[in-house]
Amino acid sequence: MCLAAPGKIEEIIGVDPLNKIGKVNFGGVVKDINLSYVPEAKVNDYVIAHVGFALNTIDEVEAEKLLEDIKMIEGFAEDDWEGDKLQ
Repeated sequence: MCLAAPGKIEEIIGVDPLNKIGKVNFGGVVKDINLSYVPEAKVNDYVIAHVGFALNTIDEVEAEKLLEDIKMIEGFAEDDWEGDKLQ
């Protein structure tokens, strides 16, 4: 299963629409993400990214909800695993 993650654009590097790169913050981890698929994206926008590419822009409320859902899922995973065995 593949998962796209929400992140906030902190900086945009380059003006060429085919090579637009953003510094995107994913809960404290900042990655270089290709923004070519979302040419309308700007600093402080939230994007959904997968394998280094932003696939879509989303609003802040939706991004925060997704981040909370991911934290909840991570909590379930930690509760269900004991060492390397599923309880």
